[in-house]
Amino acid sequence: MDGSLWRPPIEADGIKARTRRGSIGATWWSRRFIDLVESFADAGRMARGRAYARKGQVIDLRVERYEVSARVQGSAEEPYEVTLNIEAIPESGWRRAEEELASRAVFRARLLAGEMPPEIEWVFAELGLTLFPGAAEDLHMMCSCPDWGDPCKHAAAVLYLLAEAFDDDPFLILAWNGRTKERLLAALRRKPGAAPDPLEMEPEPLTAAGFWTPPSGLAGLRSRRPAPPVPPGFVLRVAAPPPIKVRRRALTDVLAPAYEALAAEHRPDPEG
Repeated sequence: MDGSLWRPPIEADGIKARTRRGSIGATWWSRRFIDLVESFADAGRMARGRAYARKGQVIDLRVERYEVSARVQGSAEEPYEVTLNIEAIPESGWRRAEEELASRAVFRARLLAGEMPPEIEWVFAELGLTLFPGAAEDLHMMCSCPDWGDPCKHAAAVLYLLAEAFDDDPFLILAWNGRTKERLLAALRRKPGAAPDPLEMEPEPLTAAGFWTPPSGLAGLRSRRPAPPVPPGFVLRVAAPPPIKVRRRALTDVLAPAYEALAAEHRPDPEG
């Protein structure tokens, strides 16, 4: 075989996937992303991309509004430039999503606590919006390498390392879709659906006509679906910690095991 037709990749000391074998992605959101991509991408090319991700061929990776950019070391002397673009969620869509998330107490509280509820996809789906690319046409991959495959192994390697970046910070999913964590949380704090400051509230007269009306639209759907369960000790993470220490330990650290024990005692037996 003519050696000019193929050259082994130049070894790079880049970002290495933490998962050394099997699937990549440890959380529901990274697995959701990878499962969708693998459902429409070429399996062989994705496998070669996994190998590249594990060898550290991806030198750097940056997540920005609607675009992920990276440099990947291949067989050429200079790294290849890779970009992953998705369809934009319009500003009007984000405003509707923020209002909906702010109106649901559990979603709002979890997001403000830095958690990503799995059911967040329901909120976007009800509004006709998507967080993840569900088909090949939803994900635009470009690479400066001569391989016209879609994806090439360089782009595939970036996809896998992007999933691990989502493991580390789930808010990168929202940032890629056009909303930074800071901007989203600021919107949730000031939205009408957010809990207002009781000192700033003006009392309103209670009338029989406005006391209760049957829910409609999305509110009707929500009334028929139970809210996601709140994790044990959630209030300890949301509320401001009191300035009290017990044997030099924060009070929240002392109380956390008690919350866990109470939750375990009242958790239903899976075997009935």
